[in-house]
Amino acid sequence: MSLVPAFEIGLWNAWIFMPYLFLIVIIVGKFKKGEEPGKTELDAMNQHEKRIFNFSMLVFLSTLVYSIFLPLNLGTVWFYAGISITLIGLLALTIAMVNFTTTLWDEPVTKGLYHYSRHPVYIAVAIFLLGVGIASASWLFLLLSIVFTILNSLRAINEERFCLGKYGDAYRKYMNRTPRWLGMPKS
Repeated sequence: MSLVPAFEIGLWNAWIFMPYLFLIVIIVGKFKKGEEPGKTELDAMNQHEKRIFNFSMLVFLSTLVYSIFLPLNLGTVWFYAGISITLIGLLALTIAMVNFTTTLWDEPVTKGLYHYSRHPVYIAVAIFLLGVGIASASWLFLLLSIVFTILNSLRAINEERFCLGKYGDAYRKYMNRTPRWLGMPKS
């Protein structure tokens, strides 16, 4: 891994994986079952949480822009290890988003990967970004990814508070049996 980041525009740069993150959000918006709710998680944020959210979006945007100029280390051990991790993250993200999309708006998502984690999308994105950082052998990309992941973990607290308000006891029972990040559900 290089301490000095590479800046080259090219087809085989880290950006090649990034459009999938936007595509999956668009697909979820089009195919989510039921009626879209009026109030969202963003509406329920206090000023401090909105600053965290805005900063996390700034870090993600920085990661995205940097990926345009960041060549992948094709043919190296870094590339093959990173690509494997990236694909695991993309698969987990796809499964979590299908779980989310096939659940009605008026009930909490508790099936599929949500059975093992209350935030599988955040975990999948963290794995995905880690893989891209390794595939490109970039410390800067990894650092931005870690900061983004930490900020997302703070956002998860607000998301859970919002879900408690929206789904009530159903979500409280889900919280009691499902770990926040990863693990086996409690019986």
